Amino acid sequence: MSNPVLRVENLQTWFHGKKGISKAVDGVSFEVGRGEILGLVGESGSGKSITGFSILRLLDAPGRVEGGRILFQGQDLLALKEEEMRAIRGRRIAMIFQDPMMTLNPVLRIETQMVETILVHEKVSRQVAWERCRDALGMVGIPSPEERLKAYPHQFSGGMRQRVAIAMALLHRPELIIADEPTTALDVTIQSQILARVQGLAREFGMSLVWITHDLGVVAGLANRVAVMYSGRIVESGPVDALLDNPAHPYTQGLLGSIPANIPRGEPLRPIRGMTPPPLLRPSGCAFRTRCDFATDACLAEPEPTARALAGGLARDWRCFHPRHDRSAA
Repeated sequence: MSNPVLRVENLQTWFHGKKGISKAVDGVSFEVGRGEILGLVGESGSGKSITGFSILRLLDAPGRVEGGRILFQGQDLLALKEEEMRAIRGRRIAMIFQDPMMTLNPVLRIETQMVETILVHEKVSRQVAWERCRDALGMVGIPSPEERLKAYPHQFSGGMRQRVAIAMALLHRPELIIADEPTTALDVTIQSQILARVQGLAREFGMSLVWITHDLGVVAGLANRVAVMYSGRIVESGPVDALLDNPAHPYTQGLLGSIPANIPRGEPLRPIRGMTPPPLLRPSGCAFRTRCDFATDACLAEPEPTARALAGGLARDWRCFHPRHDRSAA
């Protein structure tokens, strides 16, 4: 991919504790092009959210980035001073959190929080800032935005609070948005509305998105490409249709087999056996081998990424000694 908006190279984010080092993110690499939506998928504990926090440098001790590069428009974010990073965070790279109350202050009116979000980065009048906030609420489908700006967060439903959080992320028309499972707690109807709205806004303004989720159904309808994470590493990635129609990694197949819609009526689900190992207890070699039905002695070694070129200059890759290119083989 030429001139990607975001390029993550061999990112390593570790947590240093009394019992040892937890390698929450261990050698993650991916790219996001302009106007592209990348789905970052995996079970809880796979390192998805830590990857997003690492990009924005929002890690708390004892976590820290141990290695790699995070290139945003060719600039290494890890090399910036904190004041330089603050100028980018929120304005050029925004984040939507899973819980909107992590974004919203419960004791301040919505207009106060949104206006201050603009004024901290731009020298405009409060009136101009207020008008932009009103327009942003209307853009995400909140009715009567002038009145809703006067409300407090507790006067909104969960879905409306998440729309406000998305509107705040859009205030500066950022080049990149990192969305950390922002629709997980919402009902299916509201989730569908928000996903359609986000997809339309990304297309309209040419924004790039990293959409972090555990839901492959969301990724199928939203993303252009998908990267599947397991135990701190990306185990498979590629164009969303090619990957979901013909997954190569047994873990990706297991995730798809756990979706009720993919199982014929009357047949039991085929969940992945076992649990994701904590980073301190990650097995050697392929981390998925203890849960994989196809594991052999070869899996005691660490698999290297295998790339395959697709039509149109697209590519997909996986980390597996025994890739399964026919889902029925699982």
